[in-house]
Amino acid sequence: MDAVDISSISQSVLLASFMVTFALGAVMQKTGFCSMGAVSDIFIMSRWTRLKQWFLAIGVAVIGFTLMSFFGLIDPLKSMYTGSKFLWLSTIVGSVLFGFGMVLASGCGSKTLVRIGGGNLKSVIVFLVMGLTAYMTMRGLLGVIRVNTLDSIFITFSTPQDIPSILSASTGIARSSLHLALGLVIGAAFLIFALSGKAFRTTENLLAGFLVGLAICAIWFISGNIGFVAEDPNTLEEVFLATNSGRMESLSFVAPYAYSLDWLMLFSDTSKVITLGITAVMGMILGSAFVAFISKSFRWESFRDAEDTANHLVGATLMGFGGITALGCTVGQGLSGISTLALSSFLALPGFIFGAYLAMRYLQVRLAPNPCT
Repeated sequence: MDAVDISSISQSVLLASFMVTFALGAVMQKTGFCSMGAVSDIFIMSRWTRLKQWFLAIGVAVIGFTLMSFFGLIDPLKSMYTGSKFLWLSTIVGSVLFGFGMVLASGCGSKTLVRIGGGNLKSVIVFLVMGLTAYMTMRGLLGVIRVNTLDSIFITFSTPQDIPSILSASTGIARSSLHLALGLVIGAAFLIFALSGKAFRTTENLLAGFLVGLAICAIWFISGNIGFVAEDPNTLEEVFLATNSGRMESLSFVAPYAYSLDWLMLFSDTSKVITLGITAVMGMILGSAFVAFISKSFRWESFRDAEDTANHLVGATLMGFGGITALGCTVGQGLSGISTLALSSFLALPGFIFGAYLAMRYLQVRLAPNPCT
């Protein structure tokens, strides 16, 4: 049996992840892909273009994940989204808070990185506050509160919580067959909705939706195939290399903020190593910056006034807490999670949208003229 070169495989995972996320940051900067913008466009201008971009990406990610699972390239039950514990209350509360926060902070986790690459100083502050709050929610004071309140209310399934596993247990149909059928049908439904209407089918919109969805699939493959070692020579157990969770991962932009700050602050500690999530954060920023510079759209931008500052600080805090509590952001749960057909992800998606809608209403009230003045 050939010796497994853990270091070499880990480096391959990190390099491939950086290349994918660099391209993703560039695409998002170029096309304006944004989940917060998708909701605001509908609410303010009754435009569905960016929501269709998001749903097109979901459709591509679902179908891609399904096909990779069917052909044995990845194990669909090895991700963090398919555990048997269904934290329904945490998912609802966390997703609504994240959705509300991303409006106040002018964008979700991925958009914040793209805006940093474009010279937005407000997003640098959002990154720092969101990362700190996320860390506190994982391992600090807010984490203790979360575990003893929201996380204490859950449902435990006898199977993994992805829809194919749940239906397989109740119908007796093979899980792999159900996954293939459901993945193709659900993915196609998102694609049909997104591609309906000739006006949407422009090069930029198709580029945004397809490439974002393919990036999610690519990271699943990198983590779940290239980075998978059936028997770590050090522990004699299976391992997914260069991941923080120790499981197969795709993109998410909440916990990686916290891991990035931790790695930067404790850089001299040799136990702190760079991971897929940290690499993705760097790749997104640099990819966005590359496009911003070559297109000459890079410009410094700071806070408008005290209220603008307060909105971004509160929004970043809500995203940090909400994203960890919901087990992901609009990319983590809203793309990566949904691609696995996890039940919690289908609960989180409307939560993000509803939270963003509530924030839009709040800002609308704040900006409305006071008849008494």
